[in-house]
Amino acid sequence: MSPRPKVGLELTEILEAAAELADQFGTQEVTLANLAKKLGIRPPSLYNHFDGLGGLRKKLAIYGIEQLYEVLAQAAIGVAGDEAVMTISKAYINFARKHPGVYEAALMAPDMDDDDIQLAGSKVVALTVRVLQAYKLEGDTALHAVRGLRSILHGFSSLERSGGFKMALDLDVSLEIIIKAFINGIRIN
Repeated sequence: MSPRPKVGLELTEILEAAAELADQFGTQEVTLANLAKKLGIRPPSLYNHFDGLGGLRKKLAIYGIEQLYEVLAQAAIGVAGDEAVMTISKAYINFARKHPGVYEAALMAPDMDDDDIQLAGSKVVALTVRVLQAYKLEGDTALHAVRGLRSILHGFSSLERSGGFKMALDLDVSLEIIIKAFINGIRIN
């Protein structure tokens, strides 16, 4: 029996379904066939929204970056300085924990030089620069600090996801200690 066609399927609904697949089964399982099956449509219908699997992966990467930005922006509301850095750091890690497939998709954009991907990513960078303004970082120094924070957060989330933290220590406490060390380090500059 073939899937029952859905009328007026919106891109957002399709991307949400792709995100669910990624979070549940991993990004490698986000295929046109699997997505169509989940949506109850035929795979050719997806070509109205994507230029093949590459187009789907690009849109999912942008969706993931935008979702991460929204989480970070929400976390940054009403806080500044050390509290803001800690809050967005925890939000980042929690996003990676809650949405492992979407997080992975955001990092595995097919073409990181793509203008649409650059635009989505630049919002995350700009938000982080604004959060770090409390430390009087400017220009390239601010961007180096953003890279440092991102490296810490990505490394932490990657190690956690791959089971690299086996000791019976609270991971959230470890994260707080690491972020406090980062904050103390950028104060020196």
